[in-house]
Amino acid sequence: MKRLLVFTAMALGWLAQAAADPLRISSLKLPPGFEIELFASVPNARQMALGKHTLFVGSMRAGKVYAVPLTGARKPVVIADGLSLPVGVAFRDGDLYVSAVSRILRLTDIEARLNNPPRPEVISSAYPGDPHHGWKFIAFGPDGKLYVPVGAPCNICEPDPDKYALISRLHVASGKVEVVARGVRNTVGFDWQPQSGELWFTDNGRDWMGDDAPPDELNRVDRPGQYFGYPYCHGGTLADPEFGRARRCAEFVPPVQSLGAHVAALGMRFYTGTQFPERYRNAIFIAEHGSWNRSRKTGYRVSVVRLRGDRAVSYEPFVTGWQQDDSAWGRPADVLVMPDGSLLVSDDHAGAIYRVSYRDNR
Repeated sequence: MKRLLVFTAMALGWLAQAAADPLRISSLKLPPGFEIELFASVPNARQMALGKHTLFVGSMRAGKVYAVPLTGARKPVVIADGLSLPVGVAFRDGDLYVSAVSRILRLTDIEARLNNPPRPEVISSAYPGDPHHGWKFIAFGPDGKLYVPVGAPCNICEPDPDKYALISRLHVASGKVEVVARGVRNTVGFDWQPQSGELWFTDNGRDWMGDDAPPDELNRVDRPGQYFGYPYCHGGTLADPEFGRARRCAEFVPPVQSLGAHVAALGMRFYTGTQFPERYRNAIFIAEHGSWNRSRKTGYRVSVVRLRGDRAVSYEPFVTGWQQDDSAWGRPADVLVMPDGSLLVSDDHAGAIYRVSYRDNR
């Protein structure tokens, strides 16, 4: 409880600082040929989902869901309020789906009703109500089902494997829930490889094992029901000091790529556009939200993992500059590829959504 209170106090301090500081976009650094600009100002912006004419944005501390028209002034409109950690948003067939810890909600025909939004309809209340790692990134998969993760209700523990530390998929019409992956401590970002249709996800490593361990992870699910290690093994090779004796690391699926320790890897997307140079096609962009308890901060950037088939061949920074020395004025939370091939980045700390575009200046 003490650690949770410390985390909450730090989070409120970050929000207060962000509200006082101006955006310093000019300090952000990108590879040659890329530029970044403010796309919209959205308080506590977390996951993003694209409608036909609207960008939808979930929040965490604000308890609100926002709609940002893609034309005009792009001023956000509140379309839901008073929700419990409504981080996740997913758009399908004209309706917006929102995660709210134990519940999945739906706002029907939302783009026609932005100025008079409908009351959220509960389509599932099948999920635990624990707020610890209870916020949920959600997305519809190629199979038409809504993928919904459930984080561990703790830093490290041995929770019920049928209720926690997993990724599930929800059949919206019937309400049936299936478990897709287990041993997943807390994923707040996933996407499907465009060619294979396989699910890939980020996972946040546990705390209090030191500054440099364990790593966050980038994982791939090649068949339903696979087990990814939590709480027994981290990063594919590191036995947990409390639970590691119960099962061997060799029993679990190792990560495709170990990410930085405590970088808080959140939203991730495959780059499916054509605006960026060829070397970025089908690469994975990851929003690294940044550490909260490391002795020296790390993360606070957008990174990119390039692949060859199903193997990672590089992992490197793509956008940096939110962290300066040992303070940070922004915290990337999600990324989203736009139809024109540009990349949106949400920042819940600065209350901003940025657009990254490529212009060959040769």
